[in-house]
Amino acid sequence: MDSLFILHLIRHAPTLGNQEKRYIGWTDEPVVAFKATPFPEVEEVWGSDLQRCRQTAEVLFPAALYHPDADWRECNFGEWEQKTYAELEKVEAYRNWLDDPFRITPPSGENLDSVARRVERAVRSLPVKKEFTIVTHGGPIRYLQARGKQEAFWDQTALHGYRYTLAWKNRQAFEEGTRCTLFSAAPLMANANT
Repeated sequence: MDSLFILHLIRHAPTLGNQEKRYIGWTDEPVVAFKATPFPEVEEVWGSDLQRCRQTAEVLFPAALYHPDADWRECNFGEWEQKTYAELEKVEAYRNWLDDPFRITPPSGENLDSVARRVERAVRSLPVKKEFTIVTHGGPIRYLQARGKQEAFWDQTALHGYRYTLAWKNRQAFEEGTRCTLFSAAPLMANANT
């Protein structure tokens, strides 16, 4: 009998940089205060090693053991870290990256192909279980949504404080790149996207 393979992907609570609409990739900012109902029944959580993910997990899953992994980090935006769209929109390299983020690399950063390889490695390193709660960033969530739904990366949404659930028939189906059998999204925080 098949055993479902389920990923509950949660984007961390917002930081000040997020609220200012800045690229904060590997910048290690704390979250701003947020309200959420905790889930004390969750025993283990995986996620990014950056403090915004750890802090979000501490509030949402206060009894859980947190497994930090740098492979769950956001894209490294290099020289574009802390910049906004308005500051970059006339930069040709940035416009090219928006058109082809899997091949074009931000200066001193990484492209989305590198992010995808990291995220694939992170998923494959998860222990033998059927269900996982993962606190991560918008880029990894959008990548896994696009992969699971077999849609374009930029067509995906990854709001702060939302849980995106993707399920496959089994772990092998995930590893073979088949389409997920279930996708859902639900808010977990009262003021996540303010």
